[in-house]
Amino acid sequence: MDFIFAFIEPYLGGNTLQDLYVALGIFVGALIVLWVLKTQVLSRWARYAATTHWTIDTLIVDALQGIGSSFYVFVSVYAAVQNLVLPVLVTRVIEGIALFVVVYHIIRIMSALVLYFLQRQMGRGKEEKNVSSVITLFVNITLWSVGLVLVLSNLGFDVTSLLASLGVGGIAISLALQNVLRDIFSSFSIVIDKPFKEGDFIIVGDHMGVVKKIGLKTTRIEALQGEEIIISNNELTTVRIQNFKQMHKRRIPFTLGVTYDTPVSKLKKIPGMVKKIIKAQDHTEFDRAHFKSFGDFSLNFEFVYYVDTNEYNMYMDIQQAINLGIAEAFAKEKIAFAFPTQTVHVVQPA
Repeated sequence: MDFIFAFIEPYLGGNTLQDLYVALGIFVGALIVLWVLKTQVLSRWARYAATTHWTIDTLIVDALQGIGSSFYVFVSVYAAVQNLVLPVLVTRVIEGIALFVVVYHIIRIMSALVLYFLQRQMGRGKEEKNVSSVITLFVNITLWSVGLVLVLSNLGFDVTSLLASLGVGGIAISLALQNVLRDIFSSFSIVIDKPFKEGDFIIVGDHMGVVKKIGLKTTRIEALQGEEIIISNNELTTVRIQNFKQMHKRRIPFTLGVTYDTPVSKLKKIPGMVKKIIKAQDHTEFDRAHFKSFGDFSLNFEFVYYVDTNEYNMYMDIQQAINLGIAEAFAKEKIAFAFPTQTVHVVQPA
């Protein structure tokens, strides 16, 4: 044995056979421990996660089970060579590979968690998935930047100048893409806050129509006339928006006038007549009916009712039925609608 050791000693780089045996034992032991953790502990955790209503634990288990065998091998190699005397280059290569593998899997798990929380917060609609993908991309870029800097720093590289270059480059890019980034972050705000969504009928300033698509930079609206209106997302987050899709009940006031020669007995009947006509319609809730004022050429009544839908066509159908009912009832009672008239009194000179 001494003869063999004397023969190979020049190739051990200052390590003894005992050091090699210890390193081999550490390597095998680390592999066994990691294998037990994956096949026993992680498997039991997976079975437990399948019985719970939580999604986060299942997500973490799936991410951990997706760790490849290279992770366990390089971690075991890294642990084994800690007590060996190796050339500096070899040590740095082993440490760099092991650290890169660890950082890679950590970033992979964190990225999956970020995507999960984004989808849980914003939903799983088409536009929400688009925004989630963009946010996840930004998060991945940030995580990988931090991870690579961490790896290089642990390998002994001076990352100060690299960080300074990244900072200056980031400022230059942000200034060049200022308007684009403003619209992109505005789209994040729209999707997360949900002031409107695809299919909603909205009014923005002088424009109105149905939201057809919420993009990363612009939102497309189909106007009532049929043309497409394209508005930047930044503008949509800085103006007042009326969203009729979110209107669960529509309040409808309307007035009508009758002629001044209408008898008082018939004036008293009008509120009850119109109330009965309104309550006869489906999806309506009567509010009030009043003889409001004496106009220039008419006696004015005001009526208010509610429609329990945000559908404009249904509202117009109901209003049409009410108008026809009023016209029919007034004709039966011989009540005349007022229209602009002017009476001229001619006085003969004495």
